[in-house]
Amino acid sequence: MSQQRFPSLAHWGAFHAVVEQGRVVRCDPFPGDAHPSPILQSMPGMVHSPLRIQKPAVREGWLRSRERSDRSARGQDSFVEVDWDTALGLVAEELARVRGEHGAGAIFGGSYGWSSAGGLHHARTLVQRFLHSGGGCVGQVGNYSWGAAQFLLPHVIGTFAPVTGRVTDWRSVVAHTRLFLAFGGLPMRNMQVTSGGAGEHSSAAWIAQAAQADIEFVIISPTRADVPPGVRARWLPIRPNTDTAMLLAMAHTLVAEGLHDAEFLRTHCTGFDAWKRYLEGAVDGQVKDATWAASICGIDATTITELARACARQRTMLNCTWSLQRAHHGEQPYWASIALAAVLGQIGLPGGGFSFGHGSINGAGTPRPDVSAPRLSAGTNPLRRNIPAARLADMLLQPGEAFEFNGKRDTYPDIRLVYWAGGNPFHHHQDLNRLLRAWQKPETIVVHDSWWTPTARRADIVLPATTTLERDDVGGSTRDRYMLAMKQAIAPVAQSRNDFDIFRELAARGGHEPLFTEGRTEAEWVRHLYENTAADWQRAGYAMPAFDAFWAQEQVALPEPDRHMVLFEAFRQQPDAKPLDTPSGKIELFSNQIAGFGYDDCPPHPTWLPPHEWLGAAASQRWPLHLISSQPADKLHSQLDAGALSQAAKVHGRQAVRLHSSEAKSRKIFDGQLVRVRNDRGSCLGGAVIDDTVMPGVLVMSTGAWFDGDAGAVERLGNPNVLTADIGTSRLTQGCAAMSALVDVEPWTQEAPAVRAFTSPLTVP
Repeated sequence: MSQQRFPSLAHWGAFHAVVEQGRVVRCDPFPGDAHPSPILQSMPGMVHSPLRIQKPAVREGWLRSRERSDRSARGQDSFVEVDWDTALGLVAEELARVRGEHGAGAIFGGSYGWSSAGGLHHARTLVQRFLHSGGGCVGQVGNYSWGAAQFLLPHVIGTFAPVTGRVTDWRSVVAHTRLFLAFGGLPMRNMQVTSGGAGEHSSAAWIAQAAQADIEFVIISPTRADVPPGVRARWLPIRPNTDTAMLLAMAHTLVAEGLHDAEFLRTHCTGFDAWKRYLEGAVDGQVKDATWAASICGIDATTITELARACARQRTMLNCTWSLQRAHHGEQPYWASIALAAVLGQIGLPGGGFSFGHGSINGAGTPRPDVSAPRLSAGTNPLRRNIPAARLADMLLQPGEAFEFNGKRDTYPDIRLVYWAGGNPFHHHQDLNRLLRAWQKPETIVVHDSWWTPTARRADIVLPATTTLERDDVGGSTRDRYMLAMKQAIAPVAQSRNDFDIFRELAARGGHEPLFTEGRTEAEWVRHLYENTAADWQRAGYAMPAFDAFWAQEQVALPEPDRHMVLFEAFRQQPDAKPLDTPSGKIELFSNQIAGFGYDDCPPHPTWLPPHEWLGAAASQRWPLHLISSQPADKLHSQLDAGALSQAAKVHGRQAVRLHSSEAKSRKIFDGQLVRVRNDRGSCLGGAVIDDTVMPGVLVMSTGAWFDGDAGAVERLGNPNVLTADIGTSRLTQGCAAMSALVDVEPWTQEAPAVRAFTSPLTVP
């Protein structure tokens, strides 16, 4: 039988969809990708999954009586399929009603999530563009991935660009770095994905080159699995959430022994003297030396001292993964790593300084010119009102209550309608039992989705959306050299429609179609986004083909830049002529601006603040294991959890729970056994995996299992976010603090409850 091949792009890589008789039979990796992600294996089955939403559907209770519907039935109620005209009419009526009765501030359009890698069909952008053009909505700022860094770093170094991947590139590291300290490790599972997709998975090859260059790697992490395969690295198992103490002690060692760069601190930094007083104990009576840190982080004082001296002897790169700042007081390890790099005086030197992207996402540090990628604009929100992304449940549960964020004070709006497309809050939010309560508050929840995901099952109106392979688009990432054509491979499955066309129709019903579409069709937008990006590349000196030629050849690629990218090189060379965008123009080791906010949970300099839950707290006597809810290796967040790769990785059909043999033995847990992980917030089932790469006292459970729970009951599939605390990192950044959670684990001795996450909620005729 004849087969056709169609180019496309996902966050886990570029590929060709192979189609036979109108069905995707496999996905072949992009020819230029030497390290393709196995996640591609799940795509054909998911495109044609029985979990696909076939038609628009409305929750039965809501359809019977919108105003008096039982909102607690969301997630348990059945759905009734309706035609598109009825469904769109219901959505349009609800939007008009809520706007008319309560104003635009009663509509929430955050819709957080990675969704599509395409520049046009990025669902979150489209829902915001639609709501903005119709009068506005409450939105979100920040993110769950690196929200603490996003709002801290501008105060300290004037930009959050380093956390997005604009860091000293791997060429400079390979050529000049001699010691690479990886706080949080360099987990290869994270390097399968990048927002916006990639033509090549480059990070693994660069790490291999660095290892061959005889760079010494030191991995500081609670699990040896964060050491990249093939890298001869020294592993220092550290107590979770205590990296700040170790970083402070290393800085103290250098200052106490006169190994610090006093001139760099004088010319390129401000606030060192005030921070030095804190290190020496003048502020609180506690010297922040290696002996002090050892009692906190579990790494002996001699190791800490010797590592600090080794950093001063040679060109050193200090790298922190994003996971470090996804914790209570997550601002502090990032600020402390910048401060330690400043003490070393290597910021702005080739292969030296600090980094936050390596090991967190593919393409961080890949040599690439600093030019744009194709992206649709969400437009301007006329309401100009947002909440911090990770404060979703607070907003729904506490309308009218005040909150503090980045030096400002605001109140939560009273949300009556939630519009969600292209994301899954029942994956990335914390304390999902609390979110279940919050999810009962809105009068109406509208969701676009391709599958009956946990979020779709808990909506009132569900509109079936196409997948990437059922529409045209153009994609690319600022971390990757390629821009790629994304060609429609198959007809839309069942009655699904692409998000752009759904919103175009709704905008027409609401009288704002011209603002939403700007007079362009889907095909015209794809061409327009390419041409805008091509013009940016041409202004930077790169020749670009016309759109039709690009579409035919399916890709264009940027060359590697002539010069190595070295973070803050210009600032180092000319601190007065090329200042940072901070109040002082320098690196702020003490921030007067943050001091003025008066936050006791985020002092004005790098500080050790014990997390609300950690292994040194009194609570650890009751809950003796620290939960690491890592990113999964078999899917992207919760995307494709029903796919073949993710399903094959489950234990007893549940998420794997990894723990050290000593912890398993003391609890009479054997390998492969069904277990329950629990704390005061909730509990979930999982399958035990005895793994001595995990340090004692730690339990590792990857995120991404489709939430399969009811209020007050054990979650059935293994979603660790029923266990994590729904608190902000601090009042400064209000970031996600999922990595600060204590739990215990025990054998599950009852009959295993059936998994319901992968069943349809439709009413049986």
